[in-house]
Amino acid sequence: MVDRKPPGGVDVTTPNSARIYDFMLGGKDNFAADRAAVAEILKAFPESKEGARINRKFLGDVVTFMVRECGIRQFVDVGAGLPTQNNVHQVAQAAAPDARVVYVDNDPVVCVHGRAILASSEGVAMIEADIADSEKITMEAAKTGLIDWSEPVGVLMVAVLHHVADPYDQVAKIREAMAPGSYLVVSHMSVAESRRSDTDQVNDTYSTARGSGLFPRTVEEINRFFGDFEQLDTVDFIDAAVLRRFAALGWGGLARKP
Repeated sequence: MVDRKPPGGVDVTTPNSARIYDFMLGGKDNFAADRAAVAEILKAFPESKEGARINRKFLGDVVTFMVRECGIRQFVDVGAGLPTQNNVHQVAQAAAPDARVVYVDNDPVVCVHGRAILASSEGVAMIEADIADSEKITMEAAKTGLIDWSEPVGVLMVAVLHHVADPYDQVAKIREAMAPGSYLVVSHMSVAESRRSDTDQVNDTYSTARGSGLFPRTVEEINRFFGDFEQLDTVDFIDAAVLRRFAALGWGGLARKP
């Protein structure tokens, strides 16, 4: 496989969690170091690639639901990584051309690369901010002119919170900033004792990647991210049989702010 020329300032010698995910999804914005890391992950979790694609389908289905059924027209994708397959803005704007999306990532390398990918997209912006600084996320998203926090917004935290040691307070602050009628989406790597050694192996691999650690949680711990939001039935967005099959890998949900 011949790698494309990266944007200036992008280090291709160290694996990057966003590019690892891109390769899992069959994308082209990844390099040899990222593909080598995926090979190690697949040794522990052979189902990881399919899990990544199911996670992406979950994301697309939830965004489509929020646009078509809930009237949401603005989205903040926290920990977005690289714009890759079936991006939030592509899914949202396919259902409503006036939908706006702000992508957020804490990795300056990802932001450089992401802005290059998004350069020709309308109603889309990418900002550099960390989940540890929720106030920066809300302020910078508003500064783009695409997000009005006084109106309902869809906030996505998909496959990101398991890279943060203790994000509960910061997620709560973002929930507080969201207007009534807003929606919060979370997908998260789960922990199962039957796969503990495999999870540890994947953690070792991610520890070498830029901007990554790994903190899988139980479903009960993941549910805490929704606070007092009203959780919707997950089977509306992903088949129950798929949820059971990938219970050792992850879990996802959608909740509405009353």
